[in-house]
Amino acid sequence: MVARRVGFGLFNRVTVRAFEEEPVAMKLLYSVSSPYVRKVIVAARELDIFEGLELIDGATSPTATNRAVVEQNPLGKIPALVLDDGRVLFDSRVIAEYFDTLAGGSRLFPAGQARWDAITLQALADGMTDAALLARYEGFLRPEDKRWEDWTAGQLGKIKACLDRLEQDWAGYLSGGIDIGCIATGCALGYLDFRFPHLEWQRTHSELSAWFQEFGARPSMQATLPEG
Repeated sequence: MVARRVGFGLFNRVTVRAFEEEPVAMKLLYSVSSPYVRKVIVAARELDIFEGLELIDGATSPTATNRAVVEQNPLGKIPALVLDDGRVLFDSRVIAEYFDTLAGGSRLFPAGQARWDAITLQALADGMTDAALLARYEGFLRPEDKRWEDWTAGQLGKIKACLDRLEQDWAGYLSGGIDIGCIATGCALGYLDFRFPHLEWQRTHSELSAWFQEFGARPSMQATLPEG
């Protein structure tokens, strides 16, 4: 029997599948450290569809493009979801909403007016994640003699502004249930703890910190702690 390893690390499991077995319908290109991959995996776990995914290592970076990823997503970004009919969905917002439809709909993406709150919060959290990633790339990937301190300061300023807005305007909403905005926020805050622990954002955002401590203890979050 020939087997292959399809999941490890971030997802706290190793799945070995025989080639002669029925193939998994959906293949997710992922990385163990991507906050956007974490977002869709948390969504899949919360929706109880995680077992329907085959995880394919798609680690990539802006300076070391993974050709296997580019074949599926010309932007060279993950996550990317390959469906059983060959169609490919990206980015995390599209994939998470697709997962929601598979689970019956309106669970993480509520209907009516509530939808606009959920996806606006998602946009805020994703924007904070984008700023964190750009600051990370500047300080880690760019050669030291070419780094632009003002650029990094600008991204960190965006992060602070997002944290302040979450604390002031969204703390009550976050405590009201789970939707895609809550998941995006949890993964964004988790990425800050992972890559920018020196920011110590919890010290100045007590309500947000209290919420994240509780949300971060959920099984879906504990199973997807980042590595690398």
